[in-house]
Amino acid sequence: MVYRWRYKTKNIEVTRVSLYTKMCSQKKTPGGCCGGGPSKGHHGDEEEKAKKSNKRSCCAQLRCTKVGAEEHPEHGNCKEPHSHEVEVEEHNDRGGCEQPHNHGAEADSDDDHGCCEQPHSHEAEAGKDDCCKRPRSHAAELGDDAATNTSSISIHSDPEKGNAGYEHVVLSVQGLTCSGCESKLSRSLIALPYIHNIQTSLVLSLAEFDLDLSAGSVAGVIRAIRRTTGFRCERLSSGAAASGGTGVQEVEVVVQGRPEAFVAVAEEMKGVREAVPVDRRTVRIQYDAKVIGVRDLLSSFPDFLATIAPPRPPPSLAAGRRHVRSTAWMTFFSACLTIPVLVMAWAPLPGDKLAYGSASLALATLVQFIVAGPFYLSAIKSLIFTHVIEMDLLIVISTTAAYVFSVVSFAFQVRGHPLSTGSFFETSTLLVTLIMVGRLVSAFARQWAVESISIKSLQATSAILVSPGGRGEQEIDTRLLQYGDIFKVVPDSRVATDGEVLSGVTEIDESMVTGEARLVEKRPGNTVVAGSVNGLGTVMVRLTRLPGENTISDIASMVDEAKSSRPKIQEIADRVASYFVPAILGITLLTFVIWIAMGRLVWRVSVKSATITAITYAIPVLVVSCPCAIGLAVPMVVVVAGGIAAERGLIFKSAHVIETARKVSHVIFDKTGTLTQGKLAVVAEIYFADSQELSAALAYGVTMDIKHPVSHAVSKHLKARGFAPAPVENVSSIPGKGVKGTWEGETIRGGNSRWLGAHDIPKVQSLLRQGLTVFCLTRNAQLLAVFGLEDSLRPDARSVISTLTARGIAVSIVSGDDKAAVGLLAAELGVPTHRVRAECSPKDKQQYVKAACEASAAETVLFCGDGTNDAVAIAQATIGVHVNEGTDVARSAADAVLIRPALAGILTLIDLSAASYRRIVFNFAWSFIYNTFAILLATGAFVRARIPPEYAGLGELVSVLPVIAVAVVFRWTARKSLG
Repeated sequence: MVYRWRYKTKNIEVTRVSLYTKMCSQKKTPGGCCGGGPSKGHHGDEEEKAKKSNKRSCCAQLRCTKVGAEEHPEHGNCKEPHSHEVEVEEHNDRGGCEQPHNHGAEADSDDDHGCCEQPHSHEAEAGKDDCCKRPRSHAAELGDDAATNTSSISIHSDPEKGNAGYEHVVLSVQGLTCSGCESKLSRSLIALPYIHNIQTSLVLSLAEFDLDLSAGSVAGVIRAIRRTTGFRCERLSSGAAASGGTGVQEVEVVVQGRPEAFVAVAEEMKGVREAVPVDRRTVRIQYDAKVIGVRDLLSSFPDFLATIAPPRPPPSLAAGRRHVRSTAWMTFFSACLTIPVLVMAWAPLPGDKLAYGSASLALATLVQFIVAGPFYLSAIKSLIFTHVIEMDLLIVISTTAAYVFSVVSFAFQVRGHPLSTGSFFETSTLLVTLIMVGRLVSAFARQWAVESISIKSLQATSAILVSPGGRGEQEIDTRLLQYGDIFKVVPDSRVATDGEVLSGVTEIDESMVTGEARLVEKRPGNTVVAGSVNGLGTVMVRLTRLPGENTISDIASMVDEAKSSRPKIQEIADRVASYFVPAILGITLLTFVIWIAMGRLVWRVSVKSATITAITYAIPVLVVSCPCAIGLAVPMVVVVAGGIAAERGLIFKSAHVIETARKVSHVIFDKTGTLTQGKLAVVAEIYFADSQELSAALAYGVTMDIKHPVSHAVSKHLKARGFAPAPVENVSSIPGKGVKGTWEGETIRGGNSRWLGAHDIPKVQSLLRQGLTVFCLTRNAQLLAVFGLEDSLRPDARSVISTLTARGIAVSIVSGDDKAAVGLLAAELGVPTHRVRAECSPKDKQQYVKAACEASAAETVLFCGDGTNDAVAIAQATIGVHVNEGTDVARSAADAVLIRPALAGILTLIDLSAASYRRIVFNFAWSFIYNTFAILLATGAFVRARIPPEYAGLGELVSVLPVIAVAVVFRWTARKSLG
């Protein structure tokens, strides 16, 4: 079965042939890069336009778009499938799809069972049986071949337009300290016409976007950011990011000789995509690991003596550490200069005051122009290039006012006419130092939040490589592993990467990866997961996934995706922060005018005295107010919550899940592989044809390459009985129905009894009444065999459903299985019959979820499933949850993934969402209370209390400490509160 989808943007035609398993998990707006041209990202009111694109070219991958209620308010919380100019061709299968809102569409059908609605489809031709697998696709030409499991991507540029390809770029940004800095960065990127799908993160200090390679370059973007904002940027890259599941990896090598000469030789090698010098001895190579292994690659350069470079920490962590170090050194330098100024100002020192004043002037000048100098550049660039009034401008105005006034006062003192107030250099120096202390604490807290949830720290650094035939062993860096390798896992060591056990028996602790705190026995044929810890046995493992694309990398990618996403509540914080600084400037000006008026009209003092008094009140107002707590209120909680969830085997793919899950009112479960373990076993088989051996061979041949639990169980059973598979060709999977192929010109079908018209046969009914799952086999519509399969309930299914019910959350079951089997399971779990649906096609599941979403405006529906036929329902629900043992298609459509195969993750999701929301609300409340009280205190609203100018710099530190404390306590108490 082959599906071909075509999509054209203005400059690009994208063609793709791939499996369902290559579908992308990203969410895009209709105006995204595959919806008529790339979209611009904005902050504030336009934040919805800034969607995170895939790690590679945004139009080069098939998108599974999630259209939320905010885009289609008429559907409430229901997320509609959405496609643009999609053309689907079906081969060797039944076609047709109901499209009630289709515009100019043609539908082909020879089957009565539709699979999905596409209410927003435009000019589409849809194959009925499989249209549900692509509910929200915006790009590409798709072909499916379950036997080959391969994909190819090609991007064709319009010859008149030149190269119109897009590249996804991630930059580490040094200098982000508050939400104002993030807004400035976003505006700077938006101003570049060749940048699209912009997303920034204050906590992670990252900027992501899609770059039009025909109009700009990464180096040009970095220069533009430096020129307009002053931020230093570094491009981030990694083997995992480069791979994207295609086998493309990156490695850094140290060479003897000129790197340029090495690059010239390397780029001529087969399998090498790109070679770029990093420094005078190091070269970064991007290569296709399926063409050439890394060890083979290094051995190809004997003249350069190439060796793998020492390991580096993840680029984003390294960039964050550099920022913390530079801020710490600058804070230390400022403190060293400030302390003598404070001593000379406050200590009862004898001697010449003029000499002390001269020394204070020199030290204060160094602080003002060396330490506070970057504030001037940042504030000026913000005003000129991005038209943003940010916190740095308040710092510049306040410290400059204090410094200039002190210089003027010192000048009067030198001339012998000192002012009554004297100079106060301690004010400007202490202000700057305390501000730097506050920023150091904020930077350290952000770095702690990011590093505390670093999943990649679980990756082993070395592996024991076993030579072919087991003749020798060698300990190597895990980065040197390549396809075809066999490595040894010794007791108490960490598994280097994903693989299959070839020999030996052991027990492995997978809790660090899956969150499941128990030992799992591993025998030959079982799979092992990277990062898990071996027990007392020794096993030989064949590598199946390289370290750059293994389970740890997958989890890390999903965690990073969630950390970079922005929940809706963040828009409130951004909007408040955008008005904060202008409002403070207005309050400062008003405070200055009021105190001058009070001095002149009430106290009858001179203009000079009134002005001095007004300055001492205006400076604290400028400095003590701080939007940093508002900017950190949401992202700090989101980052920590993502790490807590990952430790418990739950991965958020979007921050909106953390915000929304607390409101879940209805949970809908799939049956097979979700409520049950999906480990079906054949317990009955009936043959109707004369040749049992031929029927079994045909059943084996049509199911052997299919991953669906039923097909897999049948093929495993027949293999164990010693049958040989028949050469069935053109095998394809039909979600919700079964499988199909051809043998010697005859059509072979296997699947549920309704699809094959065998539902009413007495022997089939007998199996159904026993609650068994039935798999029927036909040849040209003639029934050949029937298999009865039994599944076991997940151990925690009863407790999870009873807990949900006790909380007042409705529970439903929708399944493609037969009524008898589903009814027995529902009765066992205590789910009422009116909330049970059996014999459901993918369309039926989607319609049930849609109806649940539209039941009321306040309804929040969570769907949990695992199979390809669940993908459209997962995408339709307000929150889609995928059981990680299922297919990649369902995983791509989901908002959250249960890495541990346990339904208790749903309770963790709801509880963690509620806990996160409470902390976000507390952070907002604290920010409001602090800024209100601090501003009133600084303006002199309280007669007997005020903030001296020199201590106003404590404001940033005081405002962010509770936000940081909330994040720290959240992590410490997570084990007790979430269980």
